[in-house]
Amino acid sequence: MRRIGALLIAVTALALGAEKKEAKPPPVPPLNAEQEAEFRAELKKVPFKLVYETFRDGQWDIFMVNADGSDPVNLTKTPDFNELYPHVSPDGTKLCFVADEGKGEAAIRNTYYMNLDGTGRTLVAKGGREPCWTGDGAGIVYLKSEFDKFTPLDYATKGLFIYDLKTATHKEHPNKGIHHLYNIAAAPDDKWFVSTVHAGMNFKHAILAIEADGMKVVNLQLPGCRPDFSADGKQIAWGANDWVLRVADFDLSSADPKATNSRDVATSREPTKIYHIDLSPDGKYVAFSRGPAHKKLGFAPEMIGIPAEGWDICVGDASKKDRWVLITTDGKCNKEPDWVPLKREAK
Repeated sequence: MRRIGALLIAVTALALGAEKKEAKPPPVPPLNAEQEAEFRAELKKVPFKLVYETFRDGQWDIFMVNADGSDPVNLTKTPDFNELYPHVSPDGTKLCFVADEGKGEAAIRNTYYMNLDGTGRTLVAKGGREPCWTGDGAGIVYLKSEFDKFTPLDYATKGLFIYDLKTATHKEHPNKGIHHLYNIAAAPDDKWFVSTVHAGMNFKHAILAIEADGMKVVNLQLPGCRPDFSADGKQIAWGANDWVLRVADFDLSSADPKATNSRDVATSREPTKIYHIDLSPDGKYVAFSRGPAHKKLGFAPEMIGIPAEGWDICVGDASKKDRWVLITTDGKCNKEPDWVPLKREAK
């Protein structure tokens, strides 16, 4: 594991080059030509954009596109860093992300934020991983790396922290036993977090609700991983397994949060995985990543920063099963989509 950080950034391009010899599974569109044309015309009218991580020109960058995939813009353009895992603030003005920096034994994954136009890049935490925004947009929630040496392993985390943008201060969660979480998300009212845990906190693998200012931890009894809230907190989306993405109603008002009325919104079949589901700000659409299940460097392609040639971004209808289309088609490791809310004046 100690050597992974030294190898990952240096060999990503080489791994992708070798991977070109593999046959890319053909797309399996769920819609016929007429249905697809109708849905694409609908997406052209959607006011929200998307950001995602992508590997091109020898490095990872963060791109932004319209909901139908048109007008791609590179938001980072930094030849010395690899930017990944983008999440947009609730007011649509800022972006938090991780950057893999340094080479060899000096490699490290850090958390940053910046304005959506690329200005004002600010370091949040060295060794900070998988950040998200607080519900009010005033802070950034992040997990701390478990090891001093770099690893792409997603659950290699220990501790949960909140960074206040105004004061540039860090507050650790009161539960000091938090470890092996990944893909954390904050509820809009900032009373709960949801996250996956793997081999930690007395769980083998589970999706948890974690009290933001207390010690309560609730097993939501949902199969799979990588949960995310809707903008109003009334729905939760997650991957039930490698081939099924689900949405459920979510109750934050009870003593123990719970998900009900679970339904499939996107499905796939081996060897093509679907991951990283995200609900649009109005709750009408979902975005997700899709691609072949090959491993690189011993890690699954859905993990942050792992080469994933053949992966693309899809957008679907959140109210129907398998009404979705590909909005990228170049297969350049396009992963981790996040919706961009309409910009409004920050509080």
